[in-house]
Amino acid sequence: MPEGDTVWNTARGLHRALAGRQLTASDFRVPQLATTSLVGWTVLESRSRGKHLLLRVRDQVGSRHLTLHSHLRMDGAWRTYAPGERWAARPAHLIRAVLRTADAVAVGYHLHELALVPTAEEEKLVGHLGPDLLGADWDPTEAARRLVRQPGSTIAEALLDQRNLAGIGNLYKCEVLFLRGIEPWTAVRDVPDLPGLVTLAQRMLASNRGRWLQTTTGSLRKAEANYVYGRRGQPCRRCRTLIKMREQGERITYWCPRCQPPRPVR
Repeated sequence: MPEGDTVWNTARGLHRALAGRQLTASDFRVPQLATTSLVGWTVLESRSRGKHLLLRVRDQVGSRHLTLHSHLRMDGAWRTYAPGERWAARPAHLIRAVLRTADAVAVGYHLHELALVPTAEEEKLVGHLGPDLLGADWDPTEAARRLVRQPGSTIAEALLDQRNLAGIGNLYKCEVLFLRGIEPWTAVRDVPDLPGLVTLAQRMLASNRGRWLQTTTGSLRKAEANYVYGRRGQPCRRCRTLIKMREQGERITYWCPRCQPPRPVR
């Protein structure tokens, strides 16, 4: 699943390509928007909210403001192209939206929850989300408060619940728990210093804004970028114990059994 920094980077790319420009064509390939046209509308901005993308537009007279909302989930993506450039990112049958301006084309592949709503009603779609790790509303105290509402949940699953804090995906979940020495199956109530945990997660996401390689080790070499994520059976970078992998809920969790030992239950 794309992490919050991936969605932030995607939103920034769309903003650079489309913001301030008038749409010359729009093509929505989903039933609920099949007859919708945004020709003549101006793109105001593209922003992320956790893992949600919000593309805001206004009509020609400035009286109507709408937001095109999309969610990338596991496999969605937006790509931008120059006019006439070949759309090579994904097979054509996965295209769900195409937006054109005089000098750019934005193509949305395998988008989920695609909807067009009045901008004033965005909160109906994203109001349930917790503090955004890459947003102006980031508040580690509030994120920790939300986490403790689920004291019996495992910390790994609680971190992925976007109602607690918005933006953490499986990679950062595994990496932040390794760095804090917390076994992923630890109950939330047994995790020390939740504000410190979520603050570290925020710093990790923020450090990767503006680049597509998600490094948590500091290395910009892909093979050295992470501590445990995707490294099943490889030696831990700290203690050389073999990294383990196991299903946890609907996700796969990676961890080091020596660096992340079980904690005593309180």
